[in-house]
Amino acid sequence: MWIPRFFLMYSEHEYKQLNFRDMKKKIKLYIAVSLDGYIARPDGNLDWLTKYPMPTGTEYGYKDLMDSIDTIIMGGKTYRAVLDMDFEWPYSDKACYIVSHRNTNLTPTKNVKFITENVVETVKALKQQDGKDIWLVGGGQVITLLLNHDLVDEMQICYIPVILGNGIPLFPNQPKESTWKFAGSEAYDSGIVKITYVIG
Repeated sequence: MWIPRFFLMYSEHEYKQLNFRDMKKKIKLYIAVSLDGYIARPDGNLDWLTKYPMPTGTEYGYKDLMDSIDTIIMGGKTYRAVLDMDFEWPYSDKACYIVSHRNTNLTPTKNVKFITENVVETVKALKQQDGKDIWLVGGGQVITLLLNHDLVDEMQICYIPVILGNGIPLFPNQPKESTWKFAGSEAYDSGIVKITYVIG
């Protein structure tokens, strides 16, 4: 499904008056990253994460995140990587937006929409909607794009104790400089460490 152009949602005057740091919804990046800074193998494969399942009683802040959001944004490669995993589409109760150059909807019965143009404008419009926050799943290019437009409010980064040596970096394409405030950390018996930052 194509997302309408942003100027259909706001007039030019209304657009200029928007304060994008004072929007109704926050965008939260919650992501796993290797010790050497990669979020996936070069082909987008996430198989290395299966070695670190959530043990009983430990969910690495995932449940709290899911309770706080009603919308998900991810890139096309991340979308396909999730579909390649051995389970059903896990986000049926959320509105999911896939940022991609083309509409290749492989989950037509789910609440999945494709953003194929006007990505920044569409995400700004999503942040102005009522409701819960937005989870930015990845991948790296989408993360950098939204960082460069000051649209990410919080980062929860789970460092996985593995070195991949090569892959898709967390922050590709040289995101612009930004300052973040430390908001907490938690270490787990599995060796995973989750660090939370909020925009400074």
